[in-house]
Amino acid sequence: MTKMLKIDVFTDVVCPWCVVGSARLDKAIAALPEDIEVVVENHPFYLDPNTPEEGVNVIEMLREKYGRDPREMWDRVESEAKRLGIDLDLSKTERRYPTKKAHTVTRLAKPLGVQHELANAIANAYFLEHRDIHDDNVLADIAVAYGMDRGDVLDAINDENELEITEQLATDAAAQGIRGVPFFIFGEKYALSGAQPDEVFDRALAQTIEEL
Repeated sequence: MTKMLKIDVFTDVVCPWCVVGSARLDKAIAALPEDIEVVVENHPFYLDPNTPEEGVNVIEMLREKYGRDPREMWDRVESEAKRLGIDLDLSKTERRYPTKKAHTVTRLAKPLGVQHELANAIANAYFLEHRDIHDDNVLADIAVAYGMDRGDVLDAINDENELEITEQLATDAAAQGIRGVPFFIFGEKYALSGAQPDEVFDRALAQTIEEL
């Protein structure tokens, strides 16, 4: 008998640790028995809700925030990504963009069942292809590859009501006590914060499945 497991995922597509965390989650899911059906639902979270429309220079922003060269902080996340086969070079990602449009596209992909894959694709476009994921056509190109209608996507990411829904969901996540991403909730019971080691994801999944 097939068991259904729901996993709620809170990430931001401009968060490098979210790339690592999502990859570790996917690896753990891929190792599950065939009788476990997993549904991943992605939720919006803003790493920086005040990012201007034109974006910000990442190095300058991080240097001002932490008072040191951000390259010192990048070594660990880059090395963890490389262990997962992800060639992450954060020095090539020069600008951080607002993510409300990216989150809106991901949110509207829910009926197609491709939210998680789409969120990963947008993050990869940003970190690995160094594309502007606040650009309408960039987002539409990615969304079309996952079965979404280009016109509908362009309308949605320029619809103030749709953007406001996304904004409210991101605000709600922060109000629920989520202070950083990636953040995962397994089976609406167990929460996991950060890009934890593989074995932590494996234990969380095993514990949740045991109680299904």
